[in-house]
Amino acid sequence: MASIRVNARKIVCIGRNYADHIKELNNARPSKPFFFLKPPSSILPPASGPVLRPAGVNLHYEVELALIMGKSLRDLDEKDEKGALDAIDGYAVSIDMTARNVQDEAKRKGLPWSIAKGFDTFLPMSGFIPKNRVPDPYAVELWLSVDDEVRQQDSTGLMLFRIPRILAEVSQCMALEKGDVVLTGTPKGVGSVAVGSTMRAGLRVDGEEVEEGRIEVEVKEKGGLYEYEET
Repeated sequence: MASIRVNARKIVCIGRNYADHIKELNNARPSKPFFFLKPPSSILPPASGPVLRPAGVNLHYEVELALIMGKSLRDLDEKDEKGALDAIDGYAVSIDMTARNVQDEAKRKGLPWSIAKGFDTFLPMSGFIPKNRVPDPYAVELWLSVDDEVRQQDSTGLMLFRIPRILAEVSQCMALEKGDVVLTGTPKGVGSVAVGSTMRAGLRVDGEEVEEGRIEVEVKEKGGLYEYEET
């Protein structure tokens, strides 16, 4: 798993890819995929410690299916489904942690979201899931719980933009390289998580839990000098 963090030169995150999630945050539905970046330093491998909440931050969870790229892609045609899926080495479960109040301010003021998404530990990830464990990436049930209460549970079949369209949109703008991570969006149910809570997440295929996809991580205070203040 450490190799995912070592090999990821960038993490590309697809926003607003599930209709009910768009509604719950009162966002506009995009006409094509849009994306933002998280730094590889935000990756938190399994059993590497807690998610750290910076002072003053309203911390939200977003469970997502992650694609781990196995080869470089440039200028992919969205109709090339085989080329898209062949470029994926495997999968992982991820939790895209978000400083929601920081992001909301950035949206209001037309500022970048980087700080809201990029803190250290803001991307807990499962172990690597081989492709043969996920024969159909659109028939996966993602789930996340906080203190054993299920908060998110939905099928990847609800994605608005499927993997070939996602990889085409990104690769026509910037090259995807071997080892890069692509997060495919989060379903409904996002919300805040408090210090002292434990998040668990995973995925099921045909109703069976995929063991490599399990995440269990606590939330603790970050400490240090950072404290959120409006820009």
